[in-house]
Amino acid sequence: GIVLVAINPYEQLPIYEQDVIYAYSGQNMGDMDPHIFAVAEEAYKQMARDEKNQSIIVSGESGAGKTVSAKYAMRFFATVGGSASDTNIEAKVLASSPIMEAIGNARTTRNDNSSRFGKYIQIGFDKRYHIIGANMRTYLLEKSRVVFQAEDERNYHIFYQLCASASLPEFKDLGLSKYFYLPV
Repeated sequence: GIVLVAINPYEQLPIYEQDVIYAYSGQNMGDMDPHIFAVAEEAYKQMARDEKNQSIIVSGESGAGKTVSAKYAMRFFATVGGSASDTNIEAKVLASSPIMEAIGNARTTRNDNSSRFGKYIQIGFDKRYHIIGANMRTYLLEKSRVVFQAEDERNYHIFYQLCASASLPEFKDLGLSKYFYLPV
């Protein structure tokens, strides 16, 4: 299959703009520099040519930019599929589960909002290869962070959000008011 290893340069680069999407659209894998758009184009072409489902696996260390790479792939599909302006699918898919983000994200030494779970994003296309919907599933939640975190890291965001709301009547029964010190 197609595998992309993400490496985060820790700064914005001008290599993900619309003109770069159009430059990679229609190109063969290997004709241009390695890029998330090259991988996305290859999967898109094979989906259209073979009429079979395709998968892109984005892998890398914590903080490497896997989630951002997935966003760029979705932006590519929305643009080449003619659905970018109509549906803004990238934003809709990634904003579809804010509660899961709070439950599954924590601050680490490399990333202030590091996802502590894997994501499986399934994008649906119609017969004209336009995006018609998407579904996001999560898996492999790092349960160890509930009881332990490394130095300078913190627990899941939801824990701190609940503690900040401990005085609200609906949270009284949770016993959150007993936490006097919480690392930020």
